[in-house]
Amino acid sequence: MSTTSLVEKNSVSSGRRWLIFAGIILIAINLRAAITSVGPLIGIIRDDTGISNTLAGMLTTLPLLAFALLSPMAPAMARKWGLETTLLLSMVLLMFGIGIRSLSSPVTLLLGTAFLGMAIALGNVLLPSLVKRDFPRQIGLMTGTYSASMNLLAAVASGVSIPLATQAGLGWQGALLVWGILAVIATAVWVIEWRSSDRKAEIRSEQGKAPNVLRSSLTWYVTFFMGLQSFTFYVNVSWMPEILRSQGMDYSGAGWMLSILQFVSIPFSFIIPVLAGRNPNQRLLVSISAICMLAGYLGLLFGLTSLNVLWVILVGISGGANFSLSLMFFTLRTRTAQEAAALSGVAQSLGYLLAAIGPMLIGFLHDITTGWKVPLMILSAVVVLLFLFGLGAAKPGYLKVRGEQE
Repeated sequence: MSTTSLVEKNSVSSGRRWLIFAGIILIAINLRAAITSVGPLIGIIRDDTGISNTLAGMLTTLPLLAFALLSPMAPAMARKWGLETTLLLSMVLLMFGIGIRSLSSPVTLLLGTAFLGMAIALGNVLLPSLVKRDFPRQIGLMTGTYSASMNLLAAVASGVSIPLATQAGLGWQGALLVWGILAVIATAVWVIEWRSSDRKAEIRSEQGKAPNVLRSSLTWYVTFFMGLQSFTFYVNVSWMPEILRSQGMDYSGAGWMLSILQFVSIPFSFIIPVLAGRNPNQRLLVSISAICMLAGYLGLLFGLTSLNVLWVILVGISGGANFSLSLMFFTLRTRTAQEAAALSGVAQSLGYLLAAIGPMLIGFLHDITTGWKVPLMILSAVVVLLFLFGLGAAKPGYLKVRGEQE
């Protein structure tokens, strides 16, 4: 597909479509970096502020809880204020959250984390709706571009946090604050877009009765696919290094494996949506992705340590594919931008609840069994469920809403 097709005239001018495209990418790169930059710094933050391990753990759990709580509200906010205004407010709130998180006080640390979690929740839910509205003929390309951008910055942020804090001399506060620069740039672009948009017309087009997506069985296939892929992602980020260390790998090697897992997902988070957008049936993609992840977990379960790099790569490939497929289902299985926002809100709310439970559940199973075999068996079972729900979500068709028959 040519680059010029991205700016093919639709409901808005060519120049404004480029501005919206830039705004989408800028929001996307802000949706993970502020969170993934925290993990490597948790020990430094805990020691400097004197907070407990429990509160330190809340620095990664709070955003997920914010996602779960605010995601269902995002479509209603967009209907009331318009997509443009709501996304602009999300970037302003993100700047505020990143800023007060870096003030060294335990209270502002947690408060800022909660605010940035709420800001990111709005972007998570509404970006698919914006793509559906303004790029209906390039959904796969646009979704792949922004999901790959999101994953790239997530990986970069987790990799450079320690060097920024120590080698660059910024401390943990500066290493976290630096990601506010991206939020400032995104806000500036969205101010320009906000001023050029017809907000009254947009709000009128968004208003009306909210689509009742809960009555459609397809909603629940998409929701559980989103939730289970999110479960595996956050378990991988939290526990993959420890799983590898239990098999004889040192701290440095296990850390590199986590980086490989994240970076290998990036090209697939771009390629898979493009392929998915070309075919009304995505069951083959779901099947291949499930096979890759199941093979990776079973390889780790059976202790085939000489091939650990392969198992990690397979899990990473599947993670990128599953994430981008879940985003695609929000747009491919809906007819309108309103329906896409409503489905995204429901699916992401439950999805991030499962994500918040995942690391704790797997850690608990490891504690009571003193090993990783049972956790890896559970993860393998999760992949089977992910496959089954994915088959339902990948079946061609649209949500049935407002009294339509299934």
